[in-house]
Amino acid sequence: MKITALRTFAVPPRWLFLKIETDEGISGWGEPVLEGHAATLAAKIAEYAPMLIGRDPGRITDIWQMLYRNGCYRDGPVLMSAISGIDMALWDIKGKALGQPVHALLGGRVRDRIRAYTWIGGDRAETLIEDAHRARAQGYTAAKFNVAGEVPMIASHAQVDAILANIGALRDAVGPDFDLAVDFHGRVSVPMARVLLAELTPIRPLFVEDPVLPGQLPAMADLARGTPITLACGERMHSRAEFRQLFELRAAGIVNPDTAHVGGISEMLRIGAQAEAHDVALAPHCPLGPIAFAACLQIDALCHNAVLQEHATAIHYNGTIGQHDYVADRAAVALEDGYLAIPEGPGLSVEVDEEAVIRLSETGHDWRAPVWRHADGSVAEW
Repeated sequence: MKITALRTFAVPPRWLFLKIETDEGISGWGEPVLEGHAATLAAKIAEYAPMLIGRDPGRITDIWQMLYRNGCYRDGPVLMSAISGIDMALWDIKGKALGQPVHALLGGRVRDRIRAYTWIGGDRAETLIEDAHRARAQGYTAAKFNVAGEVPMIASHAQVDAILANIGALRDAVGPDFDLAVDFHGRVSVPMARVLLAELTPIRPLFVEDPVLPGQLPAMADLARGTPITLACGERMHSRAEFRQLFELRAAGIVNPDTAHVGGISEMLRIGAQAEAHDVALAPHCPLGPIAFAACLQIDALCHNAVLQEHATAIHYNGTIGQHDYVADRAAVALEDGYLAIPEGPGLSVEVDEEAVIRLSETGHDWRAPVWRHADGSVAEW
């Protein structure tokens, strides 16, 4: 079997899909997108195509190493996101060729299902409670939200009180048996993270994600030692080398690398094994489309330390477009008692509706993250 073509499709709301075709008629799908930079990733896939056409798609590790080690530049969000989508598609091809799910080819699943959590916003708090109730009605037992919108480097007591009031009202509304995870999204400075973590302790978050930016790992380790709240980090990290420092510093109790940004299934498994060796839990990050999500479920099937799976089907900037718009079987992903079943279909176990992909790619997208500013006019972290 030989690779004959790589085709990309930019589709709403902000995704990029990749189809790798072969001379035996078996195709695989991947999701090589970096949010806000879809055109850049499409160009990178086009640059990689001449290196891949004519090669055996079954030599996944060799292709991964070739792409990773080619030239003198490696890692980073663009290169690793491109490799991620290619890696997903190659595993999809191998599984389809052998009639087995990816997890069966890599040793078999270690669990039957994985607990899921969803996304309920939080940039502006007006609909937090409504969205949490909707998530519970859909069958989720946990949800994640952003701690606030713009957070100054040193916030006033009144600003802190407003943040806590919103989160406290949410906790009161959903009660103690619905888990809440709080995402600081790298918007919070080290001194403010220390304040907010202390104040949030009585609300008992399931975890706090990205309490500070990943470039502040030593500070995050200090924060982890000073709070009983489990800290999570990883969505903006792109290689085993970056995670090594996190593990050595014991900066987080959960890592949440993104399968679409960290090197695909192959690299996620390596990072998951690293995390297990350090007694750190794994919760794959996924605010993306159905292909990236399907790849995450393969990781959840294989990693003993996988504890949670993000399932952000209704994330607010997606509008009315969801993962189900691009799959042939809309009922394939079923949530029961807050858990998602590990799929058993061949490859990534997702059947992409190619007609829908082609049709919606004609609309495409030009999604960009918003530009926020503080009250003094300076740019704020989004």
